[in-house]
Amino acid sequence: MAELVADLRAETVSLEELLHPLREEDWERPTPAEGWAIRDQVSHLAWFDDLAVRAATDRAGYDAALEGFGSVDDLALESRGMPVTELREWFRTSRARSIETFATLDARDRLPWFWREMSAASFVTARLMETWAHGQDVADALGVTREPTARLRHVAQLGYRARAYSFVAHGLPVPADQVRVELTLPGGATWTAGPADADGVVRGTMLDFCLAVTQRIHLSDTGLDLTGEPARAWMRIAQAFAGAPGRGRAPASG
Repeated sequence: MAELVADLRAETVSLEELLHPLREEDWERPTPAEGWAIRDQVSHLAWFDDLAVRAATDRAGYDAALEGFGSVDDLALESRGMPVTELREWFRTSRARSIETFATLDARDRLPWFWREMSAASFVTARLMETWAHGQDVADALGVTREPTARLRHVAQLGYRARAYSFVAHGLPVPADQVRVELTLPGGATWTAGPADADGVVRGTMLDFCLAVTQRIHLSDTGLDLTGEPARAWMRIAQAFAGAPGRGRAPASG
């Protein structure tokens, strides 16, 4: 947990470095997520950080917050009128409180999250994945290229473990076939998951894999090498995040 919390804190700093120099009007820049500006990416993270703290510390408050939950687009609309100064402070405060809360948890603690429970370790990993993915939206809106870090291993692990859920989210049966992932980490080391004799294999950089499973890039715009139909079938619909199937990104070629 200490490592996860430290990496979440570092990923937060990376996002803050993008946000700090922005002028007020920059917060209205559109991001690749249809209909969402930079401000919506940040308010999304802040709202779910608040919910995460309630999940860990206040079950009644958590349940009450879910009763009024509609969709992530509704949440973005509700926060559109918030002044940028207040939005900045909301994110900083909610993120600091969530990190402080996560640091008190044992990795095996169970936390409610929508229709299921998660271990505290998986919970923090999901918050790191969300921070990185929405940070990518901000970077893309600003035309900034971020240097990938070893923290991507958490996103890759979550994306691999969510393979079955990707099919469930699309109303498809979960295949019995196995898929192996062989990825190159920033720095050149190799990260693998899945059996060596799997029916399909995904090979490439960890960055491309993480962009694909968080649907921040179209699969055709990655350099991933997909061997076997089980690998291709999964990666066409892969998503590391919970909820309904994402809209993803259009191919760069249009």
